[in-house]
Amino acid sequence: MADADKGLAKDKGHCQGRPHCHPHTSKQQHDRKEQPAPESSAAATKPQPTRNHQQRQRRNGRPGSTRYVAAPSATQPLPNIVVAGKYRLLSRIGQGSFGELYRAEGLKYGELVAVKLERAAVKHPLLAREARIYGILQGGVGIPHMRHYGTEGEFNVMVLDLLGPTLEDMLNLCSRTFSMKTILMLADQILIRVEYLHLKCFVHRDIKPDNFLMGRGRHTTQVFMIDFGLAKKYFSQSSQLHIEYTENKELVGTARYASVRAHYAEQGRRDDLESVGYLLLYFRRGRLPWQGIRAASEVQKYERIAECKASVPIDVLCSGLPMEFFLYLKYCRNLPFEQKPDYVFLRQLFKTVFRNQYKRFDFQYDWDLKRQKQAQYPKQDDSRGQRAREGHRNEETDRDLNRKVDKGRRETGKRNPERDREREKERNLATDRYGHRPREMGRAGYTHRERGHDRDRDRARDRHRERCPKDKTHNCSHSSCSFHRQQQRLRDQQLGLATERSRHVREEPQSSHRQPPPGL
Repeated sequence: MADADKGLAKDKGHCQGRPHCHPHTSKQQHDRKEQPAPESSAAATKPQPTRNHQQRQRRNGRPGSTRYVAAPSATQPLPNIVVAGKYRLLSRIGQGSFGELYRAEGLKYGELVAVKLERAAVKHPLLAREARIYGILQGGVGIPHMRHYGTEGEFNVMVLDLLGPTLEDMLNLCSRTFSMKTILMLADQILIRVEYLHLKCFVHRDIKPDNFLMGRGRHTTQVFMIDFGLAKKYFSQSSQLHIEYTENKELVGTARYASVRAHYAEQGRRDDLESVGYLLLYFRRGRLPWQGIRAASEVQKYERIAECKASVPIDVLCSGLPMEFFLYLKYCRNLPFEQKPDYVFLRQLFKTVFRNQYKRFDFQYDWDLKRQKQAQYPKQDDSRGQRAREGHRNEETDRDLNRKVDKGRRETGKRNPERDREREKERNLATDRYGHRPREMGRAGYTHRERGHDRDRDRARDRHRERCPKDKTHNCSHSSCSFHRQQQRLRDQQLGLATERSRHVREEPQSSHRQPPPGL
């Protein structure tokens, strides 16, 4: 094991950002130049493996590139153990990079947990190493809490918090594609998890959808990162040295999401970030260009996958996507091996796309919207489809059958005799002040109450509208209403004109038409 791995238990502090060349770095490391990432072909620089990578790892008891959720045997009995005297195994969940994963419950409180088992007799036990990494990462956001680690009989046991489904499961639920909004929200959280892991001086080396899970309970919108069995320390606190860049390395991790250099060289922080970029492309398209490649052996398959990754240009790989995806992958591939990535810049790329298209992070993912839609619009019984599946279709044409099905849907569960009688009664009795039927009565025969109207309230509003011709939602008070104040001013003005006219106009005396001559 390398020096960086030997000092795993000692170096638990935060790994601060180091410059490209540390003062304690040797002159040979300072003068070492790294080969750039191949753009056209990887066959010239990639070594020719001489043995099967997967078989070698299985023989030595080391982790392979298996999926996190495997299909375990349903007939295999559960181990008859009680973990730490607290947890009882319930069912098998799947298989990780090494060991098996089980669902368990607490004997005292009934809480659900995840239990990972590993045979203690394996040649290279790795669960203890993963438990130490979980101990270093404890307290980080999106890192499951480790409740216990120990030995139970013939097994090494680690107890973790039980999480929700993986992002691969959610992708299958959403028809193998995510919306751009969901991808951008996931990208921000995934980059935060990877940055925290790098801050602790580890690289994951197995970035894939099965290693990112959604939480449970109040953490349903939070992304968790798991399975650190392939993680490696890239910086030693004791020696203050970054691991060296070396080639002639075998692939560690999953070939589908591994970086171009991971097929033949040592992996660093840039390789994790490049794998995140492939992960986001996979979420959008549902597959990657190098999926489905076949070969006589897995070694040849990995070679062809590496050649395909190196030959596909980044602009072709990101065609149809925002420019920020191209900039992200370009930055990751051009990043030097020992240089610290600019995580803020990478996250800001996707935040810029999000701000240009959406308002804020509401954490409403595609699967949440789909579940809400299914709850709002439950699936109706399709009589035609049921009859077709049972093979009992008669000689009626499709048009007649559709008409019959539609008619049955309208009548089934919607006709209510009591409601019809009430509706007819309201038709006969409900009239407005002019003796006409209310205008809310539509062509379909629904009354205003069934349409959400209140007859008494509407009539009162109509009478009030005659007094005050304002908006429907206007609440008038005579003392403050502008309409009534204007009417009062007009009345006062008319009254004042009448009073002024009565002052200037003198009334003629009432007398007869003929007057007697004076002197009589």
